[in-house]
Amino acid sequence: MSGRAFIRLDGVTRIFDGGGGVEDLSVDIPEGNFTVLLGPSGCGKSTTLRLIAGLETPDKGRIEIGGRDVTALPPAQRGLSMVFQSYALFPHLDVAENIVFGLKVRGMARAERERRLADALSLTGLNGLADRKPAHLSGGQRQRVALARAIVADHPLCLMDEPLSNLDAKLRHSVRQEIRALQRRLGMTVVYVTHDQTEAMGMADQVILMRQGRVEHMGPPADLYETPATAFTAGFVGSPPMTILPATILPEAALPDSFAIDDLMLGLRGEAIRLLPEGEGILPATVLSSEFLGAETFVYLAIEGSAPLTARLTGRDERAPGTRLSLSWAGDAAHWFDRESGKRLAIPPEPISRAPSLG
Repeated sequence: MSGRAFIRLDGVTRIFDGGGGVEDLSVDIPEGNFTVLLGPSGCGKSTTLRLIAGLETPDKGRIEIGGRDVTALPPAQRGLSMVFQSYALFPHLDVAENIVFGLKVRGMARAERERRLADALSLTGLNGLADRKPAHLSGGQRQRVALARAIVADHPLCLMDEPLSNLDAKLRHSVRQEIRALQRRLGMTVVYVTHDQTEAMGMADQVILMRQGRVEHMGPPADLYETPATAFTAGFVGSPPMTILPATILPEAALPDSFAIDDLMLGLRGEAIRLLPEGEGILPATVLSSEFLGAETFVYLAIEGSAPLTARLTGRDERAPGTRLSLSWAGDAAHWFDRESGKRLAIPPEPISRAPSLG
């Protein structure tokens, strides 16, 4: 991820009359990188993709692709392909015709079209389906046709706008793996939009988490999970999301030195929480319910003075609702955030000796 960025957005702003858009957006995407634009509805991720594609023009700022200023160029001159949520297939054309349609429009010779078609059919597992119409394909097969169409264009950049949202959960998982494998095999740069953090964490080299038109956190998936830059990142990434507790409910032994208690929030991942008998841990809690998921169990807990908390336990846990217990966690499992700004605070882990129940 060193060297010059393949895609660069420098101070890009696009604000719509009805609200929304992006403001002062600056991001770098390296060549050959799988970058995911992640965030809730209305955060600006689709607007960012459309700006890169040339489907929107920025109010200010500069967009570069491959070292070229493309800010004012139309989509056809940007050297990219797109895969849409709706597949955008022609119902009256068969698979082969859908895949090579753009090549025919560009006047590419028949022999080269057929060579690219054969390669794309093989890469996407569509061999034997070239004569079928879209109506006779499954959702996953239609998505593969859209991918094959992007492949034959032979552009170094592919933009994907929530391409899996119309598929069921099982099919989404398999097609997700196929897309990632194809990207690695072809060496394409991919910018992929989704609101699904599981997709982002499982596919991306780099995640750009957006909030209200700005970048909240940008980095490898592990960074967003293990060292979230803000409380928003902590609460958005992860299943279950990190629980954020007000520091005011914690005993003094569990608090860091030199910080005002009213200025702090504590973040805990579900797997870091240990459930102990009542009175043996740091924080009293009551079991609300549990959810057995096979390899793990989510235990939902009520805590006085805070929103409910979720512990993530390995295997089966059968504590009954109403069970009173106590929570504990290791000192290095604590994530501290500023209450006012939500930003992560650089607080070293407290020595376990300060709070014996942490061990």
